[in-house]
Amino acid sequence: MEVIVDAAAERRFRDFVAARSPALMRLAFLLTGGDQHAAEDLLQSALARTVARWRAVEEPEAYVRQVMYRQQVSLWRRVAGSRETAVAHLPDGAVGDGTHAVDVRLLVRRALARLTPRQRAVLVLRYFEDLSEAEAAAVLGCSVGTVRSTAHRSLAKLRALAPELAEPYDVIGEASV
Repeated sequence: MEVIVDAAAERRFRDFVAARSPALMRLAFLLTGGDQHAAEDLLQSALARTVARWRAVEEPEAYVRQVMYRQQVSLWRRVAGSRETAVAHLPDGAVGDGTHAVDVRLLVRRALARLTPRQRAVLVLRYFEDLSEAEAAAVLGCSVGTVRSTAHRSLAKLRALAPELAEPYDVIGEASV
């Protein structure tokens, strides 16, 4: 897709990409369930769509995020139920050696990867992006009730997949007594 833009518009787009790519990549990573390559593809595709409409875009970051959400929704509608992810058992973590935070991140990542793409999208929008149920419903193109019930089921599934996360931890990552 070749888009002709003037030098100033191209410079603004390049500056936007340079400044916001890390944050947008984190979002893409979450939306794709921790698949780095899929996240890169999602972000690249969203940026390509954005540059095609760059002159008409008033809020670039909001526009790119919206494109990413919608692309991911389209993807999981196409592949609904056909994708499985193998997850290995977590190793026993040593207490007090500073690896607990990494173990928790891996546990959360693996648990999130076992959710459906829709469940991940709802959790990302509600708890990572801190959108209200109505805002998340608008982004996903569904009802508020669907967002509410999907979030409820997703959190219940996360609790079932990773019951270790229910243990209270203090600031340095040690199990509280």
